[in-house]
Amino acid sequence: MKSPFHVMLIPTLGCPSRCRYCWSSEEGSPVMSIDTVRHVVEWLKDFRDDQLTITFHGGEPLLAGAGFYREALPLLAKGLSRLNPTFAMQTNLWRLTPEIAEILAAYQVPLGSSLDGPQELNDSQRGKGYFEKTMWGYQIALDHGLKVSFICTFTAPSVQHREEIIRFFMDHGFTLKLHPALPSLRSHDPAKWALPPEEYGDLLIYLLDASLEHLDILEIMNINDLVKGVMIRHGTVCTFVDCMDSTYAVGPDGRIYPCYRFVGMEAYVMGHVQDRPTREQLTNSPAGQMLQHYKTKVDQVCGGCRHRVYCRGGCPYNAIAPNEGSLEGVDPYCVAYKRIFDEITRRLDEELYGSCALERSPFAFGPKMGDMPGIMALMQKIVTKK
Repeated sequence: MKSPFHVMLIPTLGCPSRCRYCWSSEEGSPVMSIDTVRHVVEWLKDFRDDQLTITFHGGEPLLAGAGFYREALPLLAKGLSRLNPTFAMQTNLWRLTPEIAEILAAYQVPLGSSLDGPQELNDSQRGKGYFEKTMWGYQIALDHGLKVSFICTFTAPSVQHREEIIRFFMDHGFTLKLHPALPSLRSHDPAKWALPPEEYGDLLIYLLDASLEHLDILEIMNINDLVKGVMIRHGTVCTFVDCMDSTYAVGPDGRIYPCYRFVGMEAYVMGHVQDRPTREQLTNSPAGQMLQHYKTKVDQVCGGCRHRVYCRGGCPYNAIAPNEGSLEGVDPYCVAYKRIFDEITRRLDEELYGSCALERSPFAFGPKMGDMPGIMALMQKIVTKK
């Protein structure tokens, strides 16, 4: 199965928020020019033939302003029409205006935003006033028919409030995507916020149970992706696929990187859109070779793991971040991934082959009546929703 073709455009590394665990730069950082967008189109139109997803990321992409998106979106949509591009954006929503919302709605751009739970808890790690500003933008998005889902970053302190956080998302009917606070190549003191791998594993098991217990009212995208990966034997999000050669990020100045998490760091520049680099040229860059080496490392370290085909060793950035850029092994969150994959597989085996399965119709999903729904019930929900 081929990995999706995904390009992240980073209009600016600036951001108006001051999240305590983030490396975000100042609001006055340079903004991508429309000429750079034109170079992106010229680079990508003959780069490969697969359907393309373009995500505007940052920093805070809304800092680029309405004028940028009024020009950039039609340029990308028309210039790359043979790739049938779809668009997305990751934003804190603070700078969303009715004008920008109308532009995004015309191109059906879904928005991912960030909330870490109830207002007091959220603002304790994202900064005072964050919650209100994001909810203000959220209302503008809803008023213009934009779809919004939320990333919830669980930190070492906030994971202690996991029940409260999940209740908040259920009560508001928000779709949740989980993000653990991770060590960063830009952070000098990640320990205060970073979620330890063992605690991340505990959290994933808790969220699996919560997803099943509240099947009809709680949507946790990560759990859906983990279950789907086990079922189809292939990762469905970037953490669990060979993202190399299928994911790129373009910084404000047009330089190309393996992923948005590397943008702005000289050592990880793969090329420049103005030069129209080929896939081979990007792969042969020092950063590209490092990532190819990661694939080899995964095959060596994970060769005996039953989950290797749909895990692929996790994220290469996670693997190098704790070691100041040195590749020492696979993603250290392997402990958490293995635990949740083991649990999903165990429960699935019990549903399909356990004694209770023999007592039911072969078309009945999940445990017997009265029990908590099972993995197959969640998979049926995922398939039906699509």
